[in-house]
Amino acid sequence: MQEKAAHVLNRVAGLTLFFWIVKILSTTVGETAADFVAVNLNVGLMGTTLLMGVITVAAIFWNFKFKRYFAPAYWFLIVMMSIEGTLITDILVDDFSVSLISLDIIFSIFMAGGFYLWYRSEGTLSIHEITNDKREAFYWLIVLITFALGTGVGDTVSELINFGYVNSLMLFGGIFAVAGALFYAKVLGAVSAFWIAFIVTRPIGASLGDLLIQAPADGGMGFSAGTINIVFFAIIIAIVAYLTVSKIDVTEGSERR
Repeated sequence: MQEKAAHVLNRVAGLTLFFWIVKILSTTVGETAADFVAVNLNVGLMGTTLLMGVITVAAIFWNFKFKRYFAPAYWFLIVMMSIEGTLITDILVDDFSVSLISLDIIFSIFMAGGFYLWYRSEGTLSIHEITNDKREAFYWLIVLITFALGTGVGDTVSELINFGYVNSLMLFGGIFAVAGALFYAKVLGAVSAFWIAFIVTRPIGASLGDLLIQAPADGGMGFSAGTINIVFFAIIIAIVAYLTVSKIDVTEGSERR
């Protein structure tokens, strides 16, 4: 007998323009928040990593308890994953002297392994079918790895190669646009296109933040970090509030039973 597909609410955000805007802005806010705690509050890199790790775990439990997509819980966890993924890469580079190239390779292998286990367990990697605890757990594991990988790749390009903030922004923005174009041209599959775009939004957000905040002598525009954070954070809150009320990014998935 053929199994029927039960239609249930997807547990992650549907893809809209707002998704990518908040994803990029949350990356910038998350990175500067981590720097503020580590440097300005003198907590240190290890202390900040542990502190943010505890908050991230709490955010995971908050998000999972809904068993569905709830915009405030989802996007708060995205911000925390952004912070923790960045800190993991930073602490491995700064405190354990792991090279950026090595980290890029290691995290790429971890991501491939995560996708393999996800597909072997569930038979699908579609983000439109995140309808149970196991799939959601795989989803968030890959999200964390992509933030760490995106941090490493972004730092490799902007710092190790000394590519500069504007050039880095154009490079990763171009990759994002090409991934989208190849998807709509049916050259690239939905899963590959999404995760490529998801990874590069991390260095896009970081490059944008650095471009706005760093001093003109260092290739930036010299805006106050506090001002940029307030503006970006206000935009994020406004969009998440709109998504919570409108529910335009709530989607249905299907699960075999």
